[in-house]
Amino acid sequence: MYAMASSHSSSVVPRSNSSKSLYRKGLDPSQQLGLVRSLPDVCPKEPTGDSNSLCDEPSVVADQHKWTIYHSKVNLPAALNDPRLAKREFDFFTKTWGQDFVETDILPSPNLPPINQEHFSPYIQQTSLREKNHDKWKSVCPPKDDYNRTAFSHGNKSRADLDQVPKIFMKPDFALDDSLTFNAVLPWSHFSSASGKGSRDAASAKLLQEKLSHYLDIIEVNIAHQISLRSEAFFHAMTSQHELQDYLRKTSQAVKMLRDKISQIDRVMCEGSLRILRKTLTRNNCIKVYNKLKLMATVHQTQPTVQLLLSTSEYVGALDLIATTQEVLQQELQGIHSFRHLGSQLCELEKLIDKMIIAEFTSYAHSDLNRPLEEDGQVIEEERLVSLVFGLLKQRKLDFFEIYADEMMATAKNIIKQCVVSTVSQMDEIDSELVTKLADQMRMMNFSQWFHLLQTIFSTFTIFLQRVKATLSVIRSVVLMVLDKNQRIREMEVTAAQKGLARESNVDNDLAYLTHEGLFISDAFSEGEHPPAATSTNLQRNASPSSSEPSGSDSVSDPECTTDSSSSKDHTLPSVTPGGVEIMMTEDIKLTDLELGKIANNIQELLYNASDICHDRCVKFLLARAKDGFLEKLNSSEFVSLSRSVEVFVQDTEKICGRKSMSLRGALQSQANKFVNRFHDERKTKLSLLLDNERWKQADVPAEFQDLVDSITDGKIILPERKTGCVEERKPSDFLTVDGQKYAVVGTVLILIRIILEYCSCVDDIPSITTDMLTRLAELLKYFNSRSCQLVLGAGALQVVGLKTITTKNLALSSRCLQLIVHYIPVIRAHFEARMQPKQYSMLRQFDHITKDYNDHIAEISAKLVSIMDSLFEKLLSKYEVKAPVPSMCFRNICKQMAKMHEAIYDLLPEEQTQGLFLRINTSCRRHLKNQLCHLNVTNDGGPQHGMVAADIAFYTGNVQALKGLKEMDLNMGEIWEQKR
Repeated sequence: MYAMASSHSSSVVPRSNSSKSLYRKGLDPSQQLGLVRSLPDVCPKEPTGDSNSLCDEPSVVADQHKWTIYHSKVNLPAALNDPRLAKREFDFFTKTWGQDFVETDILPSPNLPPINQEHFSPYIQQTSLREKNHDKWKSVCPPKDDYNRTAFSHGNKSRADLDQVPKIFMKPDFALDDSLTFNAVLPWSHFSSASGKGSRDAASAKLLQEKLSHYLDIIEVNIAHQISLRSEAFFHAMTSQHELQDYLRKTSQAVKMLRDKISQIDRVMCEGSLRILRKTLTRNNCIKVYNKLKLMATVHQTQPTVQLLLSTSEYVGALDLIATTQEVLQQELQGIHSFRHLGSQLCELEKLIDKMIIAEFTSYAHSDLNRPLEEDGQVIEEERLVSLVFGLLKQRKLDFFEIYADEMMATAKNIIKQCVVSTVSQMDEIDSELVTKLADQMRMMNFSQWFHLLQTIFSTFTIFLQRVKATLSVIRSVVLMVLDKNQRIREMEVTAAQKGLARESNVDNDLAYLTHEGLFISDAFSEGEHPPAATSTNLQRNASPSSSEPSGSDSVSDPECTTDSSSSKDHTLPSVTPGGVEIMMTEDIKLTDLELGKIANNIQELLYNASDICHDRCVKFLLARAKDGFLEKLNSSEFVSLSRSVEVFVQDTEKICGRKSMSLRGALQSQANKFVNRFHDERKTKLSLLLDNERWKQADVPAEFQDLVDSITDGKIILPERKTGCVEERKPSDFLTVDGQKYAVVGTVLILIRIILEYCSCVDDIPSITTDMLTRLAELLKYFNSRSCQLVLGAGALQVVGLKTITTKNLALSSRCLQLIVHYIPVIRAHFEARMQPKQYSMLRQFDHITKDYNDHIAEISAKLVSIMDSLFEKLLSKYEVKAPVPSMCFRNICKQMAKMHEAIYDLLPEEQTQGLFLRINTSCRRHLKNQLCHLNVTNDGGPQHGMVAADIAFYTGNVQALKGLKEMDLNMGEIWEQKR
């Protein structure tokens, strides 16, 4: 049938869609063997106008864009017998369309007329002339077998002749300019022999020439034969080709023009009128059926629509649709046999949705918390989260935040693990195969590596908390929206009730059933042809989330189908989440205000718990590294960096979560106490070693220490950073200049000043250790005072350092060092006072006690210097005799010792202290001189002895006042004489 149809259609003008499949070019002439037959006349006959010749064929005008059997590619038997299938499906018909499909009697089609022999007679008549032409051309062209046989016999003869030609002439690379080829074709070796053989060589050359001529004749005969075989076809094709192309082009243009005109006539004159009639009948029929089946069709689409909503995570819409459908089944479709199982199926589906919501929320929380932290802190799929929260609230699954809390705990643990693994994997010095435990790998890091890892953890937890806050904010905003909606609905109900009471006296009794803004569905059916009003429209709105129509009929927007769909229980209130997602809450979530408020508080508490979880994990990470005493061994700058980083993290988490978490601060405080103890012990040990090796000689003051002192300006202690790199060298100075005064110091005091500033700077960086640092610094200052007293005043340096003696210069230098510390005690006190609470001010009294101890020590040193001179005066003046020569040797020695004393202390002590000290020394000298004069019974009677004593006193006064800074000092030597009674 298909072959017949194809041949039958060849007489008609070919269609544009199937022309390629009906007309195929012939084989390439190079693929044909033997003689080429002359081509028949391929021009088709013109249409005769016979109606019978076109009546059973598809219309190229009306059906040119319509599918016909000529478009088919695979028939049904081919589909059923597909050899590529692994197993043949014997139940192909029955499994889809039911058990009765194969046994049902097939009724004759009203669109297909019965076919008999008469239907084929037009085709036979049409092809008879073509058959006669075919027989005619068979006689002209020999059959294929004869042609092949003739060609084969002639081909054998030609091949025999061609075999005589040597193969060398047939090679594609034949070239006479090649010496080997030339020698093979013309063997000149025969011609170059002896002269006696000339006649033979001439005969050979002639024979060779005849042989080559014979080869040329064979080739020419074969070429001529091949040309003669194809001459007829060539000349025939050349004469008919142009005529055929012109005829086909004119025919194609005529057909195209005819088709366009017929198509325009059909579209303008026939198609519109017929469509109007057809659509009018169809519309009238559809309206009659649509109003009766719309509700059932909508309900029938409930389950697929619920599945569609669930596939897009529209849980609230699915639950609303189930509730509405259940209500329609109970009210409007009760007793419908086809829907007898739908109610129980919807109940099971609602239980399944409960499980799906919880599983989906768990999956969402896991994916949200474990997504890469490089992404922004925005909430992913906010619409999905809002839908999940609404679904959970609607189903009263009020413990969903516990699921989120568990995911937060697991994610926090995983964050630290991933950070450690990522850091360890980048370190070549740590072999993860030998050290398998992460804690042991972490303990192999140095401080910079570990501190970088800690900062990475802090930054990761900060991003984690920001992400948790964003998600919980969306959840909490949804809960608050529901709470606000409930309150607004109650206000609307109260307002409506008040308006209803005001209009109650004017309401007609016949309209008492209109208790809602729209009609009930049962009342709507009593209106005749009007469609179901509120429930139907709401159900369609829920059951059609996409643009598809449930029943495939006309749109609901027709005038006959339009109703008011609002009801008192359907309060549609728009709301917008923090992320800008606008939602429409069309269903009451039956939760009390107390329950909603409790959920909102629990969500806020969950954010606090997230902060606590992060701090607890950081505490465990901190303690794991502190097991081997690593944190206690840090230097001050490293611990300060650690403290600052922890404080920044604590402040960031407090800013994000709104509440302080004290666990990390507590752990750091515990480590800080250990750090303070080690910090103090190291510096106390250092100071002890310096004091034990101090020789109490004036030290040069490097420029960096002078800069250190200069940095303490306006009572503010700031430890300057040590300059690195190429810095201009400055010569050290002899004195330390502080506030315009020069202080001669020993090297230990310079180090002590820096240690004091380190204590103060540490308090700035770690405010929590202020009181501990104050106690430790007071202890250090007391230790320096007591130890220096033992070494200098107690002469302990003689045994410790090996000094020969404690000189006045050592004593004056020690006093000046103590005075320098006393100068800075008020500054240190003010520094600590500014960083302490008022209730802790009582601890500042320690500085008062320290100041008193230092001043007492300074006074003892001054007394020691005076006592040294006092013993010297006592020794010298006890041997003093009033006799020549004048000045006496005794006063010469006294003046000499006074000059040595002045020379020793003048550069060390300031001028006022030097004057005060020499006044005390002069008083001692005057007292011993007075006692000796009394012992010698010398009085100021103007006698010779009085004159000699006066000369000695004048010598003494002149020498003392000649010393630097003592010129104006009043020695008051007149008191050496006893007053006469």
